[in-house]
Amino acid sequence: MEEYNKILLTVEYDGSGFAGWQRQANFRTVQGELEKAVSRAVSRETTIWGASRTDAGVNALGQRAHFYNYSTIPADKFPFVLNTMLPPDIRIRAAREIPEGIHARFSCRGKIYTYRIYNNRHASAIRRNFTTHIPVPIDEEKMRSAARRFLGTHDFAAFQASGGTAKTTIRTIYGLDIDRQGDDITLTVRGNAFLYNMVRIMAGTLIAVGQDRLSADCVDEALETGNRLVLGVTAPPNGLELTRIFYDLEGEEPPDDMR
Repeated sequence: MEEYNKILLTVEYDGSGFAGWQRQANFRTVQGELEKAVSRAVSRETTIWGASRTDAGVNALGQRAHFYNYSTIPADKFPFVLNTMLPPDIRIRAAREIPEGIHARFSCRGKIYTYRIYNNRHASAIRRNFTTHIPVPIDEEKMRSAARRFLGTHDFAAFQASGGTAKTTIRTIYGLDIDRQGDDITLTVRGNAFLYNMVRIMAGTLIAVGQDRLSADCVDEALETGNRLVLGVTAPPNGLELTRIFYDLEGEEPPDDMR
């Protein structure tokens, strides 16, 4: 029987040039590019399992993915090896060996997403792939008032886009922080798990509240009734970043306020 070990990667990418994470025939995807690079590195056709299936245009600072390594390459050398083979819009930030029982997707204990807004009359040329441009003024205090309604464990059925396949829509939000520095508004969301397009629907709703197009009470109504129609539009993908993912591994455990 061949010997192997299991490698967990931390992956950063600019999502603007990809049709999302998941492998697709005839489309450029993050999973597809990673599988090509890993297969070349280990001289063997290799499948990559990702923690989150990010959409087209969504960025990642801390996506996680694992694969089975039958080569003699040590885990800590994979960033150096793979980064010479990957396109410049994907980089491996770290790699470690993990036990057989850990799965990049199913062993996840929590995630942090960041949503970035550029709130200026004129769009930015250099930030267009990493922020959502909102030219109309936004009141961040009104956003914070609505953001508090998300905290805790709720049925987030209204915050799942069509096509979601989750077995349950119950999720826990540990924190939703809103910070403003000049024209830059940053939403940081910490939760145990997220539904399909959940963070983008939350962001679109908070933007609408901050513009007085919706009342903060719409969040309570949506959580109580499951009615998607009372919420804001789904915010664009380019403002979203998958920032960090936690596991029950040494040095990777979620912080105390996410347990």
